[in-house]
Amino acid sequence: MCASGKYTSRGPALIPRMKTKHRIYYITLFSVVLLGLIATGMFQFWPHSIESTAEWSLDRRSVHDAPLVRLPVSSPIPERGDLSCRMHTCFDVYRCGYNPKNRIKVYIYPLQRFVDEVGVPISSTGLSREYNDLLSAISDSDFYTDDVTRACLFVPSIDVLNQNSLRIRETAQALAMLPRWDKGMNHLLFNMLPGGPPDYSTALDVPRDRALLAGGGFSTWTYRQGYDVSIPVYSPLSADVELPEKQPGPRRYFILSSQTAIHREYRAELERLKEENGEALLLLDKCSNLSQGAASARKRCYKGQVFDYPQILQESSFCVVLRGARLGQATLSDVLQAGCIPVILADSYILPFSEVLDWKRASVVIPEEKLPEMYTILKSIPHRQVEEMQRQTRWFWDAYFSSMKAIGMTALEIINDRIYPYAARTYEQWNNPPVVKWSSVNSPLFLPLIPPRSPGFTAVVLTYDRIESLFRVITEISKVPSLAKLLVVWNNQNKSPPEESLWPKIAVPLKVVRTKENKLSNRFFPYDEIETEAVLAIDDDIIMLTSDELQFGYEVWREFPDRLVGYPGRLHLWDHEMGKWKYESEWTNEVSMVLTGAAFYHKYFNYLYTYKMPGDIKNWVDAHMNCEDIAMNFLVANITGKAPIKVTPRKKFKCPECTAIDGLSLDQTHMVERSECINKFASVFGTMPLKVVEHRADPVLYKDDFPEKLKSFPNIGSL
Repeated sequence: MCASGKYTSRGPALIPRMKTKHRIYYITLFSVVLLGLIATGMFQFWPHSIESTAEWSLDRRSVHDAPLVRLPVSSPIPERGDLSCRMHTCFDVYRCGYNPKNRIKVYIYPLQRFVDEVGVPISSTGLSREYNDLLSAISDSDFYTDDVTRACLFVPSIDVLNQNSLRIRETAQALAMLPRWDKGMNHLLFNMLPGGPPDYSTALDVPRDRALLAGGGFSTWTYRQGYDVSIPVYSPLSADVELPEKQPGPRRYFILSSQTAIHREYRAELERLKEENGEALLLLDKCSNLSQGAASARKRCYKGQVFDYPQILQESSFCVVLRGARLGQATLSDVLQAGCIPVILADSYILPFSEVLDWKRASVVIPEEKLPEMYTILKSIPHRQVEEMQRQTRWFWDAYFSSMKAIGMTALEIINDRIYPYAARTYEQWNNPPVVKWSSVNSPLFLPLIPPRSPGFTAVVLTYDRIESLFRVITEISKVPSLAKLLVVWNNQNKSPPEESLWPKIAVPLKVVRTKENKLSNRFFPYDEIETEAVLAIDDDIIMLTSDELQFGYEVWREFPDRLVGYPGRLHLWDHEMGKWKYESEWTNEVSMVLTGAAFYHKYFNYLYTYKMPGDIKNWVDAHMNCEDIAMNFLVANITGKAPIKVTPRKKFKCPECTAIDGLSLDQTHMVERSECINKFASVFGTMPLKVVEHRADPVLYKDDFPEKLKSFPNIGSL
């Protein structure tokens, strides 16, 4: 009891003293922890990232507020520039490292004012509006980082867009003083106006070591293929004048020349063409009766008649772009914005972004010596091709030329594709304008880029009652090494197929499916028996294809599983006299369809044809017993935005459109109906999805004078 009483009497006295002694300590500790948690949360969840704090805008970062850097006379000068530089020799890809987003990181040096020892700036203009717009676009993009250690590419804040405003030696010294210069490794310079009088070099004269150059006037002598980036010369009118998009078609003038500083020999030749062709050619010059200034720069004259520029460019089908003192001309951008097809006469000029853009689709390039033949050359271009080029020119401008942001982002995308080639944009993504699609999927095939070889393909043969021909087709197809299964679609409800014992004996499964109605669409039904990804649709009378032709077609399809791969090609043309589309089966250099009398495609398109074909196209095909192949070409092109692939030289099966013996396709009305099919389908789709191409795929060595045993596909057959 005494011990217990002693404990209880001391206990209550000690507890208050312990609370008083440690209260401040506990409160302070709790406060520190709480503040730490709050600070951490704000750092983690603050809506603006660190990388976006460096705003490259003259509104926020004035050039006059930038720190002054004085360049000693003895400052080192970079080397002139290594013409042998390539990405594997002068660019350190290891700085880019692994990036789960496959995006390079670009660091912009802080803004500085460089002056020489006596205080004279290295540039007479400082930071131009165009270069500020370019830096702002980069800093707002997902390429940008303000962490120099993460950077793959470095962009100086030194404006070298216009060499005319630069002091060459001092600019080079300023570049060499950059902290990460390292002989220009992984540095990118933007220049649009290179050289100066009298020789006007086609590349920036500022010594730059190994730096990459995005230049606006490269020639084949100064351009380092796969290293430099050829960019356009930005036109200031792009920001000041908004031209509405004009629909493709004939224009008031056929050829227009609007440049004012043309060499006298070129102008004399253009005047001669004008005399020969009259009103078809409009030859403009600067207006001598107007006072010089911004207003006169937007005017052009012809014999006292004044035209608004660049609006007048929209009134011509073709616009001449001649070389001036420099190869690169801002006129090219103006012409593209107007939707006028540029006729480029500038020998050795590297066209802007030509590494990825197909300029044959948006321009006509003519050697300077052929200027006298220009009118004849342009007149030989079909009307349909002119309209497609008009669409392409305006799209090129919208996507790649319309602003300094568009130019800068395109240059970075090209460099990014070089560093991450496995994630690079395709030819179609660079060159195909967006089209109206009834499906939001660009590529509908959820499969590897190259399907496995082992499953092979299923041959689907549509037949009615041509037994002898059918058996010959089966025998020939069975010789193809990659054939996995043969499916015969028996389309005759009034007659039973032959007995099993009569069918050819082949090494792969052969299955006969009987249909309930005689419809052409039965050939594209998604039968359960089709287990392979590849399908070969083939008619029961296609006995002329060799096993090498069929095997090669399958190999090509494996490389391009979202395409139609076929043999004879066909073309759609626009008939200007009739004002509608026309089906063409003559031998031409162009292809927009392949006949599905023998063609490879992915089985997914069977599902789309049967269940997702727009409008009443499928019923229309079945009712007219024609054009199922055209419908399939429309479907695939509309879904993928890609053209078919023609393989081997064969241009016909039996030329059914040309002979008149027997069969479905032999009377003259067949060709007329094929044209009507194209117009019907284009109306239903609401667009013309077919793409025109000028190429075919052939086996390597197939025409070379080599022993046959060394060729993979020796028997490719005849035309």
